[in-house]
Amino acid sequence: MASQIIIGVLGPGETATPDQNDLAYELGKAAAQQGWTVLTGGRAFGVMDAALKGAKQHGGLTIGVLPHDARGSSSYADIKIITGMGGIRNQINILTSHVIVAIGMSSGTSSEVSLAIKADKKVILLQQDELTRNFFSKIGAHRVIETNDINETVECIKKILAVNR
Repeated sequence: MASQIIIGVLGPGETATPDQNDLAYELGKAAAQQGWTVLTGGRAFGVMDAALKGAKQHGGLTIGVLPHDARGSSSYADIKIITGMGGIRNQINILTSHVIVAIGMSSGTSSEVSLAIKADKKVILLQQDELTRNFFSKIGAHRVIETNDINETVECIKKILAVNR
């Protein structure tokens, strides 16, 4: 049996905008339609919850890697990994994912993107602002890819997987 492709979807929790949540939902949906598993930080709000919801509602498998315990976790996470590690769990999110997609930005998201760059993982910045794109492109060089919509992101993920699998 082939191993399951895991797409890490990163983004803000409490500070996520409605547009970011809508984008995360659509990415979760698209990932599920491709047969990919969606992994997030597993909390019940923001980009994390929206991506899990999009995947779950479209038949996908979902994983939530939680900072402390199951309280406040997304009901859309099929598998809840309780770390008790707080923000240090971000390393688990990165190393477990085959491809990383960041929607929106927060301190936690920026730490995950930085960890992904350091781990030599490909990071897709989906509809990020110019400051974010410039910063991560400068420190990440060939590891950072910018996309503008879900279709472009899915095609980019397919290309990354074709090279890395």
